Amino acid sequence: MFFSNITIAEKYNYLEEKFTRAYKWLAETDIAALAEGAYPIGDDGEVTANVQLYTSMPASENLFETHNKFFDIQYVVSGKEQFGFCKRDGLTVHHEVPENDLIFYNEPEMSGTVLLLPGDMIVVAPEDAHKPRCVAGEPEAVRKVVVKVKV
Repeated sequence: MFFSNITIAEKYNYLEEKFTRAYKWLAETDIAALAEGAYPIGDDGEVTANVQLYTSMPASENLFETHNKFFDIQYVVSGKEQFGFCKRDGLTVHHEVPENDLIFYNEPEMSGTVLLLPGDMIVVAPEDAHKPRCVAGEPEAVRKVVVKVKV
């Protein structure tokens, strides 16, 4: 899955080598066997996979977020979650964590979601606000990889 606005569709090359390197790693790696943590993909520091384990939670307990320096490729290995998304423009900042390249936002008036099942991924650009880890039905354990791709 790829989500974008037409105004930025040509701004980024989602098939650039660093993205295809990430897609290949996701397809060929036994992620279920990996411990939580960061895994560099290549030697240039441009792409890093972060294996996460968590329990999905109500959307009301999560905030929308963005990053300035990285794209996220969010890939669900097991479990499922509702993944919120909306445009970053017009959002009101809740708080920032600059050392982690994170900006959190107050809940927007309107947003959408997509259901992410095992094997599903979504590519999130710096212009996209997203709200991961949201429950889809009942809370459940989720194993996910968030690949950080440098802008």
